Amino acid sequence: MYSIRRFAVRHSRFFEGFYRAFERMIIACDPLFSAIGYQRLERPFAFFERGVKGVLFDCKMCGQCVLSSSGMSCPMNCPKNLRNGPCGGVRPGGFCEVKPWMRCVWVEGWEGATRMRDGLERIRVVQPPVDRSLEGSSSWLRVAREKAAEARAGLRDSGDPGKLVIARAFRRARSFEPSSAPLAIEPAAALADQAVGERTSVYSAQTPAETGHKEKK
Repeated sequence: MYSIRRFAVRHSRFFEGFYRAFERMIIACDPLFSAIGYQRLERPFAFFERGVKGVLFDCKMCGQCVLSSSGMSCPMNCPKNLRNGPCGGVRPGGFCEVKPWMRCVWVEGWEGATRMRDGLERIRVVQPPVDRSLEGSSSWLRVAREKAAEARAGLRDSGDPGKLVIARAFRRARSFEPSSAPLAIEPAAALADQAVGERTSVYSAQTPAETGHKEKK
């Protein structure tokens, strides 16, 4: 998986063009998606996205994809989940201080950005913090829904004031990656409480036996 991840960074220019074409395609499918219902499409889209991006980018399905703004190197592969550049512990040769065998995802990202048409401009843009409630949801579907709605001038007033605050604060980031600071109201399928709990990085399922054992200690 790691070698494929690095392959994607080395060929970031190709994936940049592919992503642009794919984005145009899913936006054009908005009438069909609206007819079917974005609510119904959330789970199959998320499943397909996890499979494709998991293989190519070792994607963690944060739900707010910024691959086009990070040189096609997923920042969620950083042990610290840093979204805006490397920490101060990068080792000689560009290796991670937490995983010494792994190249820093932001060192890789910078190299990938140099190969992309707009990579160096995008990678300098400050990204908003991750909204953990969106983990596991489809950022592809969110981009399609939001950009199509924007084309219809339907997102001038969001039903969630908090989303508007984030969107305005990170306006430049949203111009590149709409899903990085979601504005549209999320479908219930993307925000099911049980599913979100199981997807978050801080969640760990415990059996009753394990819980009882810890309490005895």
